[in-house]
Amino acid sequence: MCHIWFDFIHFMIKKKIILLFFILICSYFSSTAQQLKSFNIKGYILDDNDLPITGVSVSVLNKNTGTVSNDSGYFNIKFSSTQSVAIVFSHTGYNTLRKTVFPKNKNDSLIIHLEQDITSLNEVVIKDEKARKEVGRVEVNPDKAILNPSPISGIESLLKIFVGSQNELTSQYSVRGGSYDENLIYVNDFEVFRPYLIKSGQQEGLSFINPEMTGNVKFYNGGFQSKYGDKMSSVLDITYRKPKKFGGSAYVGLLEQGLHLEGVSKNNKITYEFGVRNRSNKNLLSGQTTQGNYIPSSSDLQSLITWQCSKKWQMELFANFSTTKFQLFPQQAQLTSSVFTPLYTENLGLDIYFQGQEKDAYQTNFIGYAITNQTSKKLKLKWMISRFNNNEIQNTDITGAYVFGNRDFDNSSSTYGSIVNPLGAGAYQNFSRNTLDITVLNATHKGVLDLGKQVIMWGNSFEYQTVSDKINQWTYTDSAGYSLPYSTHGFNFTDVVKTTNDFNLFRMTGYVQDNIQFKDSNDVTMQFGLRYNYNNLNNELFFSPRTGFSFKPKNWRKDVILKMSAGLYYQPPFYREMRLPDGSLNKDLKAQKSWQVSTGFDYNFKLNNRPARISTEAYYKNLWDVDLYDQNNVSLQYFGNNNAKAYAMGVETRLYTELVKDAESWISFGVMNAMEKPDNMFFYQYLNKEDSIITANTTDKVVADSIKNKIGWLRRPTDRLLTLGLFLQDYLNTNKNFKIYFNTLYGSNMPYSIPGNVRYRDALIIEPYIRVDVGFSALLLDKETGPHRSHSPFRNFQSIWASLEVFNLIDRQNTISYMMIKDFQNNTFAMPNRLTPRMLNLKLVVRW
Repeated sequence: MCHIWFDFIHFMIKKKIILLFFILICSYFSSTAQQLKSFNIKGYILDDNDLPITGVSVSVLNKNTGTVSNDSGYFNIKFSSTQSVAIVFSHTGYNTLRKTVFPKNKNDSLIIHLEQDITSLNEVVIKDEKARKEVGRVEVNPDKAILNPSPISGIESLLKIFVGSQNELTSQYSVRGGSYDENLIYVNDFEVFRPYLIKSGQQEGLSFINPEMTGNVKFYNGGFQSKYGDKMSSVLDITYRKPKKFGGSAYVGLLEQGLHLEGVSKNNKITYEFGVRNRSNKNLLSGQTTQGNYIPSSSDLQSLITWQCSKKWQMELFANFSTTKFQLFPQQAQLTSSVFTPLYTENLGLDIYFQGQEKDAYQTNFIGYAITNQTSKKLKLKWMISRFNNNEIQNTDITGAYVFGNRDFDNSSSTYGSIVNPLGAGAYQNFSRNTLDITVLNATHKGVLDLGKQVIMWGNSFEYQTVSDKINQWTYTDSAGYSLPYSTHGFNFTDVVKTTNDFNLFRMTGYVQDNIQFKDSNDVTMQFGLRYNYNNLNNELFFSPRTGFSFKPKNWRKDVILKMSAGLYYQPPFYREMRLPDGSLNKDLKAQKSWQVSTGFDYNFKLNNRPARISTEAYYKNLWDVDLYDQNNVSLQYFGNNNAKAYAMGVETRLYTELVKDAESWISFGVMNAMEKPDNMFFYQYLNKEDSIITANTTDKVVADSIKNKIGWLRRPTDRLLTLGLFLQDYLNTNKNFKIYFNTLYGSNMPYSIPGNVRYRDALIIEPYIRVDVGFSALLLDKETGPHRSHSPFRNFQSIWASLEVFNLIDRQNTISYMMIKDFQNNTFAMPNRLTPRMLNLKLVVRW
């Protein structure tokens, strides 16, 4: 027997594995002697902007143990081990992270930051499952704002691809048949506001949002949750970036220039972002139909400073100062419209010669302070205070002398371009001396209680508003030597408003919301919420419940999420809604009210072996206590009464894909019908003795009887049957550093109402809005392509881009409004006011 063991040992030595065999035997007995230790690792998973990431896979390396993070980014994983282990955090669109946990840290609470995978092709596929499950959520990549060719370079230019546009000069937008005033905007949880007296897009300056400071964008075009405020159309929720290191950017263009710096202190407790911008639309306005000396300017300064006082406390200071000035010395304008009928064709022209000037100024100040306390792993509390001030001045005194008639378009004629057959002539004068000062003070508390599969959120706000408004404006019209309307007693002025309005308002708002997640696989999520709103101006108190639901079929082979929402959305009036056309205020005006339902699906798939995503939603909005309004350019004149009902319904589809490999593109298509019905609006038609309706051409104008005509269902001012938006990217096959960007917008016709005229409400049509903007970009320097020499002046730059942009490539003459002109027979003609023609813009963007 012994010789067998000797032979075995001799064999092991010969094969040189006796040492390994001995180690394995020792390890086996040692491991069985040790006691297994229980680990309980928990914490939160956040992105670069400290926002929670849902659905992150958390697993122990080489063990069959794992979990996923919930809607708050929270995870909790339990397992047993005798030694340190590696925990793996992975999620589509983010770099996989491994973190080693030692036995002494077996019960630690962790804060995990995942970095986005910039090389991933899944930009078109939503990185966070939570975003796909939210009804009305539209994913917007803020990095595309600086690249998107558009006269307004900002986040709003990207939004218009999805919601449509009718004016390239404004950053305001209409969503699902709503007005400009029905959209909420938040920056780092602070609600921000826009100027109110602006009448045309050419008076606008910079948008409040600085895209170079933006880290995350959430946009909801309906069905938004109770945690957001009391408006009826949309929410734009902006989060500014929280820097990890020093960096910045600068850009210079013919329209706009900007500089932004960001960084972090040595102890990583203080972060800062500063941004300064300047914009002048002079080149953009030089092609307007009204020729003259335009002097527009706009600039702003923004800063965001955060201080991590301790592991549980953080302070934040956010400030903005913005000033916009617009001065115009008009000289002349030439408007042209063509009439085509089976009987005749006519080219009508209007030549106006001006004297006078317009001088406007808008100044906005905002400062907000927030303090956040992470009381425990489950409870997060936040307190916020802010002050917003808006000061606006409008001074106008412009006289115009005009001649109206047939314009000669025969280029062989000596009168080419001139009016050869005058049909009317006259003069008018617009005068205004208006000032508006609004201050809003706000104090807010918010809280989040994370119970794992259930997240409870609440908030309460106290707001104090002061408004001081002085209006002094009138219009004088003279046609063929007669003051209109004609009077034998002297001059008559129209649109006369002389009033002073000063009032204060105290408002309380709040909400409570419960987000529930069923099953560990995140298959079903539900949200229930309730808001309240009270103000002391008319003592109106209302409650608005809202709910949302999403479901991901577990047994489907396709990556599909079904979702729906329903709720009440009320909108209490602010100053502009309360002001009647005569300048008086209706302080008893109640909130506009609506119930809304939305349903749709979100589908991830492959298109030509490239990632793609399609999102479709159908919606219906039923409104009552509606405050009707007329829209002229970007100016909204409300009726100041809850005297109408309305509805809007439609379907929207959005496709995110790569039509060209590694080049993200978006396509959005919408169908909508938006109608309104005044409760008590009518007009009379007068009859003569022969029961003929009396018109301007009727011989017998003696009134013998009348007919009362009640107004029925009408198209809303923002009703547009079809909308189409395209954002396309391409590049040279031989060099991807040379790229091209297409921004295409289409919107079918819209109604236009003659202001103050009940009979001719919706009488005119604004022709379809069609616009194509294109940008050509060249990457002049890219740090990722290789190292730079130590003595190179560009060694610290990340990238340098140069762009050439062509606005309105097809030179489409889009119409924004109409000017009403009367001829010698007192017939009224509508002459279109056009938007901007084709123009070029150059831009250089540097990042470091």
